Amino acid sequence: MELFDVIVIGSGGGTKIALPAAKRGLKTALIERDRFGGTCLNRGCIPSKMLIYPADLICSIRRGPNVNVRVEPQLDGEFPRLIERVNTTILQMSDEFRTAAEALPQLDLIRGHGRFVDNNIIEVNGRRLTAPRIYIATGARPAIPDVPGLTSTPYMTSTEALRCLHLPRRMIILGASYIACELGHIYEAFGCETHFLVRSSLLRQEDEDVRTAFAEDFRQRHTLHVGYEPIEVQWTDGLFGVRMRHSDTGEEQELYSEALLVSTGIKPVTDELGLENTSICCDTRGFIQVDDHLQTAASGVYALGDCVGNYLFRHSVNFEGEYLMRTLFDDPRDEAINYGAVPRAVFAQPEVAAVGASEVQLQEGKIDYIVGRAAYADSNMGLARQLETGFVKLLFDRSSRRLLGAHIIGEEASTLIHMLILGLQQQVCIDDLLSLIYIHPALAELIRDAVRDAQEQLSC
Repeated sequence: MELFDVIVIGSGGGTKIALPAAKRGLKTALIERDRFGGTCLNRGCIPSKMLIYPADLICSIRRGPNVNVRVEPQLDGEFPRLIERVNTTILQMSDEFRTAAEALPQLDLIRGHGRFVDNNIIEVNGRRLTAPRIYIATGARPAIPDVPGLTSTPYMTSTEALRCLHLPRRMIILGASYIACELGHIYEAFGCETHFLVRSSLLRQEDEDVRTAFAEDFRQRHTLHVGYEPIEVQWTDGLFGVRMRHSDTGEEQELYSEALLVSTGIKPVTDELGLENTSICCDTRGFIQVDDHLQTAASGVYALGDCVGNYLFRHSVNFEGEYLMRTLFDDPRDEAINYGAVPRAVFAQPEVAAVGASEVQLQEGKIDYIVGRAAYADSNMGLARQLETGFVKLLFDRSSRRLLGAHIIGEEASTLIHMLILGLQQQVCIDDLLSLIYIHPALAELIRDAVRDAQEQLSC
């Protein structure tokens, strides 16, 4: 039995524990069976954004005629070269981060599959390890729906879509989540014809007005088959055939394409951890159950990130890792985790960002609120850029005038939202936001205009 101070399974969000622990002189074991860096670096946030940025450029250039800029000859994207560059960069980053981790004298980086054989004992590569504190950060992987014929075809998940060197002429996309929309945006920008099978609506987690505005803009570039579900998939002579049925009318249709992307959700990577040998509990979907200190049912064993599923973002697992280091090592104390205002963003066209309460949540909570809105098209920067899509929506408590939620759809939404993250965290009210000087004519004036709209409603 090898004794460590800290054991971490997973080198994605788990590095927020393993690296600072080793730097503090704690004997640390970091177990990883795949490439160093986890999902975000190797097959998630980083490569997708490296592809989304040039896709955004293409979309911006397409809008050139709106501001009297002609693009000649026809715009052409170098899709295979872009994929090769991104793949090479990601591999280099993973190797560099791994090398830096291996250089830490107190860190034992173990390449292999770790499994629990008891509550506090992990077996990997024939070794048995134990520690007073163990952290599970194994992440998640794409969930594959049970569609007849699908598993016998060469379909893609997000992992393969980020590495595909061949740009298909047509792609069918099963899914309507932010991952599906972001990947569809990339492929369409470079010239692929995209068809989405949308069971109910795109971006179901967003408020109805945001979903509607997003779909109206998105369908100008993508074909949306709303209300349809796949009932059979075939692969013949290099073509996918997807038979689909409308959930209301029962109408059946068939679509054909050179590529099929499955992006219908994720599932936690917990089924091969040997949790059955421990007292650690999972819910019906496989997510590890933790308390408000991120501790599992096994004493001394914690879990964080996608395998827990509190929030499925890299920025939230970073927050969780920093919380655990602070409360267990830096300044030990009994402090429950407080996520505060957790933001999210969709890096598609148009961009979407949100933080705080939705209208549905406020209505369900019977909270009396007002809505302040401002349209991109009505702003000075919107005029300069000839923007037709987008708005800022702010939700305020009617009596206290305090900010409760913020929702933005349009250019730079993921940047604009940060002012409102701070606002929610600091519990600002309408008067606080109106006391600021906003740079003119920056897009941030949209926030001021939305606040003014809310104030006018209170004056009526």
